[in-house]
Amino acid sequence: MMYLDNSATTKPFPEVLQSFMKVANDYFGNPSSLHGLGMQAERLLTQAREQIARLLEVKPTEVIFTSGGTEGNNLAIKGVAWQHQQRGRHIITTAIEHPSVTEACKQLEQLGFQVTYVPVDERGIVSPTHIEQALRDDTILVSVMHVNNEVGSIQPIEQIGMLLKKYPKVLFHVDGVQGAAKVPLHLKRANVDLYTISAHKFHGLKGAGVLYVREGVRLSPLLSGGAQEMQLRSGTENVAAIVAMAKALRLSVEKYHESSARLEQMKRALIERLQAIEGIVVHTPFEQSAPHIIHFSLEGVKSEAFVHELEKQHVYVSTTSACSSRKKAPSKTLLAMGVEKMRAERSIRISLSYEQQMEHIPIIVEAIERAYERLKIVARGTK
Repeated sequence: MMYLDNSATTKPFPEVLQSFMKVANDYFGNPSSLHGLGMQAERLLTQAREQIARLLEVKPTEVIFTSGGTEGNNLAIKGVAWQHQQRGRHIITTAIEHPSVTEACKQLEQLGFQVTYVPVDERGIVSPTHIEQALRDDTILVSVMHVNNEVGSIQPIEQIGMLLKKYPKVLFHVDGVQGAAKVPLHLKRANVDLYTISAHKFHGLKGAGVLYVREGVRLSPLLSGGAQEMQLRSGTENVAAIVAMAKALRLSVEKYHESSARLEQMKRALIERLQAIEGIVVHTPFEQSAPHIIHFSLEGVKSEAFVHELEKQHVYVSTTSACSSRKKAPSKTLLAMGVEKMRAERSIRISLSYEQQMEHIPIIVEAIERAYERLKIVARGTK
């Protein structure tokens, strides 16, 4: 089996599963309880928070545990909007954000907020100048993803963060779900106020994530209740999944240092091989893109049919992002990049992990060529 849908979710590391089982079985107490079992769980929670803070180079008090990327993005965006609505009701984001950002913004628009969706260029990259031009006196938040989840383009987060230093009343949120442990970002140097990650994108378990909230930033919580997580996220913490997430992040950061150059080499080799196939257009930019994502479209073949044809060879890829793949709509990101609708409806995403090796590249490309040829023959036969 060749699993190439790691941007949708990753396979948990064996050590991560072992940690989860150990904590779930032996340290199952509620971390808010006063008895010994509760205190054991609380200590594990504190240790996980400290480890994640070290890896992100932030303070432990700035680490808020969530259920994942969607909750983290919603807490950041809506939390800022509700907390600061008396100061302003204008938000800036981009045309290529994940649905958990876009839909949160659309909900706020229904409540009277105004949102500017800044366009991107043909590479899927936003211009800091365009961000600055969109700023208004009533702007309270700028939200820009670090790595685009469809084509892998890396946004100029450091430059945007630097320009926002001139506007101290505007908070800066970064959706780091696709970049964490794959594309380095120093949150303090980049002037990031809020940063979202999700465990299952870096070989942790589904249902755990982190929202970094810079010290001094005030949010209105989405969930009311027991005032856990510095009063920002009520609800009993998923201690086992959080401990597993801390281990997954540590292991993934280690893997990055060991294997990032190889992953970048694999991406470039795949892009070059795919560009040589007639009828395929690669949409991932060669430069300023993440090392694990390759996005392309197929002429004359439906992407859903291609995914299933490739699966017959035990190779697993996706169409757009997992959150949008079942809608059978054209890629929003490709449309924003100026790609024609027909192409945007026939796009495929390959997303690698550190498990893949250079010798897998010919296997992947040959499987793609076989599946594409078969589907083109079927398409000609139905005309």
